[in-house]
Amino acid sequence: MKLTSIKKLPNKLELNRSKAPLCQAPDQRLKKPDLVVCQGATDCHAHICGPESLYPYSAQRIYTPPDALLPQYQSLLKTLGIERAVLVQPSIYAHDNRALLNALRTDPSHLRGVAVVDSNISEVELEELHAAGVRGVRCNIVDLADAKGILPIANLRYLADKIAPFGWHMEFLMHANEFPDLNLTLKDFPVPIVLGHLGYIKTSYGVHDSGFQSLLALMREERAWVKLTGPYRISVLDEPPYSDTNAFAHTLIHANAKQVIWGSDWPHVMVNGLMPNDADLLDLLLEWAPDPVLQKQILSTNPARLYQFN
Repeated sequence: MKLTSIKKLPNKLELNRSKAPLCQAPDQRLKKPDLVVCQGATDCHAHICGPESLYPYSAQRIYTPPDALLPQYQSLLKTLGIERAVLVQPSIYAHDNRALLNALRTDPSHLRGVAVVDSNISEVELEELHAAGVRGVRCNIVDLADAKGILPIANLRYLADKIAPFGWHMEFLMHANEFPDLNLTLKDFPVPIVLGHLGYIKTSYGVHDSGFQSLLALMREERAWVKLTGPYRISVLDEPPYSDTNAFAHTLIHANAKQVIWGSDWPHVMVNGLMPNDADLLDLLLEWAPDPVLQKQILSTNPARLYQFN
């Protein structure tokens, strides 16, 4: 009898990964930066991913990261000389904050979190998140906006009213250039907002872009913060020092240095080009903020105020 080969059917995990490709891993080299950071230096934007076997990723995700675990991240922080960190819920987990919360519980003095929550979250649940170290919520405007340039403002305000009593902020994953009237749209918004990736605007738009200018107006009014993160996400250049981002960093700092913070964006998910080393990313502050007093403000003083570090 002739034997025929049996084609192996893909399992559920393989099917999910075919729709959400595996990202490249972060640079594993631990090297010292040239910048000697100040006491209380804080990485304000990093993600813990995995282990996938324990914390399964959402089937609706658009990427699949390799496991990027807390011990690995803590080794990086030690090498960089950074004492504190803010862990931000990655989109791969949707509203499942278990990996984030379990990480926060390992070091409540030095770790804070930004969670993703349902708008119908209860006050009791918010109190539990606050006790765990959460100090803000993240909203993915890139995918959730009603239309280009239009915020789902009613839903955002509904959630903002709930978190305001806790002194939290709302972090938007959004492209500032798509919202030229952002300062008007968010007039009297109940909580401060935070944008990452230097406003997440491609450098080709330039610093005079109306959306970027609207963001600057919010910063001057101390209603918005901006993270100096992910320059590779807005640069047209393939590797550090991403010199085309300098004008954006300088403009943000000049607008209001009290509203600027720094983050590594580790483990740098969905980077398609050259994977940067985190020491090189930290050293960009030598160009963006060469004054040690300003470095301390961005790395320590400002994060302590926003994330309620003691």
